[in-house]
Amino acid sequence: MELRDIEIFLTLAEELHFARTAERLHVTPARVSQAIKKQERRIGAALFERNNRAVTLTPIGKQLSEDLAPMDRGLHEGMARAARAAGGKTEVLRLGMLSSNVQDFRPLLDAFHARHPACEAQIRYVGFGDPFGPLRDGEVDVQIAWLPVREADLTVGPVVRVEPVVLAVGAGHRLAQRETVSYEDLADEAVIVGARPDYWREALVPSHTPGGRPIRMGPAVTAESEMLPILSNGEAVALVHSHAIRYHSRPDIAYVPVHDAPPARWALLWRTAAETDLIRSFVNTARQIEAALPGGSTT
Repeated sequence: MELRDIEIFLTLAEELHFARTAERLHVTPARVSQAIKKQERRIGAALFERNNRAVTLTPIGKQLSEDLAPMDRGLHEGMARAARAAGGKTEVLRLGMLSSNVQDFRPLLDAFHARHPACEAQIRYVGFGDPFGPLRDGEVDVQIAWLPVREADLTVGPVVRVEPVVLAVGAGHRLAQRETVSYEDLADEAVIVGARPDYWREALVPSHTPGGRPIRMGPAVTAESEMLPILSNGEAVALVHSHAIRYHSRPDIAYVPVHDAPPARWALLWRTAAETDLIRSFVNTARQIEAALPGGSTT
């Protein structure tokens, strides 16, 4: 089986859609269909069930996908290691981020690179829906997340950023022109949610106002980008961190300070059982450059 055909099969097994697979791999749908038919002839069994409504894996296709995926991943990782070595990089540290404010942590990344010039620091996005899953699955080595984090298998390291919480609303919203708002104002609004577990979400979006009135939970999202059209359309409001003012400045969205919200504290996390010398060095770098990080402080 040719490597390109394996890539087509695994991508279709993930997408379960011929057109999306073709678009993702920059080939034609006919090329995808041809590759799958070729593999099915070679194996002697159908790998996918196709009808007008859906594409699904057959049991044999599912087994083949499970067998090939680790080998394909290993192949790509091997090629990536070779490319890093060719560029003078021999190690990699994957940093998981829940937000898009990478530049806020540039002093940390630059200081770490100065200590480890042969290490490539890679940024990986982590969704709100499963904020600790990539750490547990080994997809990232260290993560930046807001506190509190109460997970028995994760170590909470130094705080690397402290920033205010603001309310994001559509430009035409009744609160958009206010100088500040209170949590009490949220009793009359639907508030976007999405973060799990509940204790972690509640640190940003409490279930009740200080006066005891319930805060209505609105649409659920798993990424910052999913909030923007909901806010713009006035369907709901969102409690967000103040870096959104700089990274998501738009004429259709206003950001209003929440005067009774405690500051948000962001810290480094890593899986305790997977701690390495490289992770320890990254954490120590964060502690040592505390003064260079906006609002940073250590625990």
